[in-house]
Amino acid sequence: MKVLFLGSSHFSKVVLQYMIEKGADICQVITSPDRKVGRGQKMQANEVKIYALEKGIDVLCSAKIKNDIEKIKKIDFDISIVASFGQILPKEFLDLKFCLNVHPSMLPKYRGASPIQNSILNGDEFTAISIMKVAQEVDSGDIALQEKVQIMPNEFYSSLENRLAKIGAELAYKSIVLFEKNELQFTKQDNSKAVYVKKFEKEDGKLNFNNNKSQIYNQVRALSENVGTYLTLRNQTIKIFDIAIVDYKTLKCGEVLQDKKHFVIGCKDGAIEILSCLAPSGKKMTGKDFLNGFKPQGEFVS
Repeated sequence: MKVLFLGSSHFSKVVLQYMIEKGADICQVITSPDRKVGRGQKMQANEVKIYALEKGIDVLCSAKIKNDIEKIKKIDFDISIVASFGQILPKEFLDLKFCLNVHPSMLPKYRGASPIQNSILNGDEFTAISIMKVAQEVDSGDIALQEKVQIMPNEFYSSLENRLAKIGAELAYKSIVLFEKNELQFTKQDNSKAVYVKKFEKEDGKLNFNNNKSQIYNQVRALSENVGTYLTLRNQTIKIFDIAIVDYKTLKCGEVLQDKKHFVIGCKDGAIEILSCLAPSGKKMTGKDFLNGFKPQGEFVS
């Protein structure tokens, strides 16, 4: 069973790697084009392309599938697997061969661009991997396989993403085997329960200390490693990497504790401690080291 794989993210790369290790016959990969990155704006390939080429798999970089449909028609494949590709696939592509999507949520909850972040941000105890038939409407296709996954209480985005990708790869491989045997069965989604989620932007990462401590903690867990989370102090942006919930009741929202050892900030129902951050100088440091250098005790962040 020859598999055409479409993906463009780290999640995609992990799925691709584990599918190959499980024995899937990946005949070709389609991914997004190289893009400019960093201060030097040098062109750089994504993880999927780099890994596929290392494995000797042909790669087609496509900014828009519709524009490359004639090239795709010439590919010899039996089924296509999509994992975090970043494009809505046109009807011309879906009409070629059967197409399945690896989606990291408990569909129909969290259709769209940011299911993993939203599951953490909303404090969900569980998420899932869903294998579904690709349909024209985003993430609305019939579900073939679905596995419930517990989110660990202190788990950050990258850890959950890797766990879900590995489970997704196993289910994707299983679905290929079942499809080949003509044993793959589907269940329609309940569209009335659909929850759509958007792509997060930089401003979504700003911490609001008028929120509850659990909301702020979940925001850092969900967004610090990809979108970035930050606060403002003395009109300077301080990037936040890790925090902890602490037991301080007397601080006002946004107030920094008068303490030389703990970078603690008050919020709606208590306080959080900054464990690691990026100083305006560009140096990553512990909250304690930042506190002793910047000396913001008694001030307010925003």
